[in-house]
Amino acid sequence: MDFLNEILEFRFYNYVKSLHLIFVVTWFAGLFYIPRLFVYQIEAHAKPEPDKSILLKQLKIMTSRLWFIITWPSAVLTVFFAVWLLILRPGLLEYSWMHIKLGFVLLLFIYHIKTHFIQKELQTDIVKWTSNGMRIYNEGATLILFSVVFLVIVQSAINWIYGLVGLLVFAVILMLLFKLYKRIREKNNS
Repeated sequence: MDFLNEILEFRFYNYVKSLHLIFVVTWFAGLFYIPRLFVYQIEAHAKPEPDKSILLKQLKIMTSRLWFIITWPSAVLTVFFAVWLLILRPGLLEYSWMHIKLGFVLLLFIYHIKTHFIQKELQTDIVKWTSNGMRIYNEGATLILFSVVFLVIVQSAINWIYGLVGLLVFAVILMLLFKLYKRIREKNNS
């Protein structure tokens, strides 16, 4: 009977874990796409009328729907299922990799809240960012995602010095690719 209970508990845990991962994916989808919509909003402010008004109206609708219908609910459900997983397996909190993962999750929430404030500003036509600045900002979620995925998969076997160096190299590569893309875009616009 204990064996059957262990199987049922394992399957239940996997269902909760699956739901957690699904909402992680949808949360990141929102976090990846919304800064791109912000770039379009920022650039729309430089357009002549009536293009400016038409674009801003549509982009505000799109960002609002993405943010409040997909991204925020996904963040909340991700946390809900994560807490449920930790209730089912509290021993996970004993691992140092889990503490570091939770630190990255905290960084992700800081990024999320900052994105929320940017969204609120752009909805009221307050533009404090350049489109290039927003493109760079967009890479924050990418760096956190890479960090968390490698951390969860490799867990305690990772050498933190190599991991940190790898993350920094990845960030440098992203910046170099951003600069290359910017040059290509500027060349095509000339």
